[in-house]
Amino acid sequence: MRYFILFLVIASACTDAISVNVRHGIERFDAYRDLLEGKRVGIVANHTSRVDTTHSVDFLLGKGIHVVRIFCPEHGFRGTADAGETIGDYTDKSSGLRVISLYGKKKKPSSGDLEGIDVMIFDMQDVGTRFYTYLSTLHYVMEACAEQDIPLIVMDRPNPNAFYVDGPVLRKEFKSFVGMHPVPVVYGMTIGEYARMINGEGWLKDGVSCDLTVIPCEGWKREQPVALPYAPSPNLPDSVSVMLYPSTCFFEGTVINEGRGTLRPFQVFGHPGLKGMPYSYVPQPIKGMSMTPKCSGQVCHGMDLEGEYKTILEMKRLNLAWLLLAYREYKGKEPFFNALFDKLVGNAKVRQQIKDGATEEEIRAGWQDEVAEFMKVRNKYLIYGDYLR
Repeated sequence: MRYFILFLVIASACTDAISVNVRHGIERFDAYRDLLEGKRVGIVANHTSRVDTTHSVDFLLGKGIHVVRIFCPEHGFRGTADAGETIGDYTDKSSGLRVISLYGKKKKPSSGDLEGIDVMIFDMQDVGTRFYTYLSTLHYVMEACAEQDIPLIVMDRPNPNAFYVDGPVLRKEFKSFVGMHPVPVVYGMTIGEYARMINGEGWLKDGVSCDLTVIPCEGWKREQPVALPYAPSPNLPDSVSVMLYPSTCFFEGTVINEGRGTLRPFQVFGHPGLKGMPYSYVPQPIKGMSMTPKCSGQVCHGMDLEGEYKTILEMKRLNLAWLLLAYREYKGKEPFFNALFDKLVGNAKVRQQIKDGATEEEIRAGWQDEVAEFMKVRNKYLIYGDYLR
């Protein structure tokens, strides 16, 4: 797979992109052939599960692998479902295989779903942020495989936000599908490394352990953020959204529109009650992206953050300044925060600090010790070199 690696040139405050070859785990067929041949295979996959332009399912079928069932997460197997949209089971027209949805009421494969499967594959593109729900899908798949004694193979892929670690560590009382584990908002690991951590730290129900194999990717370094060749989900359409997402997703826990209902989600934010802000737009329903955006049809005043991804690259940390600015400038009648905010942040402290007028640095100081402790845990499960040490 050809990727664009973004290198930061701090001296000139700009970025350049060069093309490099990165081999995903799924592409390294000889590394896992013996684990699949003669077996009945299930696969957790979506539209990002690809070898160049060929879907991973078709790639495996072409290699003579007996794939018997597909499991898909939020956004569906082809990646066209809106965020939070419930998807039912169906038959994939291309392969003729049954697709089991792991989003909605059923987030964990049942024993019946796994019947007749000898080995499971997990192959999806993560974006390295705790509240991205593919991690929760991974957790439940690992748990189900452990309970049914089915080996799991995670086909690793680069993490576009692996070049830093930042944010409050989730506290257990705020555990939800948008955050299940005691990790920072940005954890700096690939999904294969993360699976190793889930197993090693005993985070699965009743302390069960999954028979886990990770097939590493090749040609990628953690400090090099990648421009993904495919949008990982409908509302992360490009690398700018992916890079800003860890910072701007906090707006989903507020009354502020986070760019859903535009073609640039997570790159803009606004609300009718931010009248003094320099940028304006009108969110509208967009099929496959956001059918019910906040402030739909209303003129939202706010900021255009498209060029601000450079700030993330330079500072290698979350940017809370936009959230704090929106809170200070908000003049609407509704409460600024909603029930999702604490789940996204992982605690109730940050919301209170914002209400109390704390500065960004004061808020950030509150999670430095817990991030340092997390780094010690993280180091045990890394597969690739870590420049953060």
